Amino acid sequence: MTVCRIAVRVTPRGGADRIDAIEDDADGRPLVRLRVRAAPSDGEANAAVTALIARNLGLPRSAVRITRGETARVKTLEVDGLELQEVLARLSA
Repeated sequence: MTVCRIAVRVTPRGGADRIDAIEDDADGRPLVRLRVRAAPSDGEANAAVTALIARNLGLPRSAVRITRGETARVKTLEVDGLELQEVLARLSA
């Protein structure tokens, strides 16, 4: 099965659940900037992040998981079933 990793920068309590931009980080790797309405307590924001990404990719929530940075603004997600370029294309749309 194909698994890709993407970095996201999260703004909790951002007023809306949405993807703001996809840009390159300092090392030239793609970074998805997003915001969620949920507060960063009790894992609410993390759950909102995985749900937002899964919904925008057309995948079940179980196909998206946080592998690094659960308590940080910048997180690494793993996405099952898609290549990186397909993930970026779907999130850009």
